Amino acid sequence: MSSSTAHRVRRADSSGTDEAPGEVLRDIPLPPYVTGEDTQFAVRAVVVHAPRRWSGGVVCRNDASPHPCRLHRWGARVLALRGLRAAEIAALIERGDPTAVVPPPDRPA
Repeated sequence: MSSSTAHRVRRADSSGTDEAPGEVLRDIPLPPYVTGEDTQFAVRAVVVHAPRRWSGGVVCRNDASPHPCRLHRWGARVLALRGLRAAEIAALIERGDPTAVVPPPDRPA
């Protein structure tokens, strides 16, 4: 296989989207349960792949793909599973620190 060969994967639920077939990659699977390490990777993903306004619209700051990119979506989903609200995730992105520590979830006594 040559280095110029590109493989595209269709999203499983591609019906109803306005994008060309094969242009959108499938979402990254979530871990079976969210560990502290997963949380740190997720923080890094949402901060590094934050939105950026550009002449063509909002793009991923890291790779200029349409925002939200796969890694940003994955990170936001993992952080939501960890118990963070949308406002808390937005605050992490606004702070811009990819090494920010998310406190462990509250556990019932």
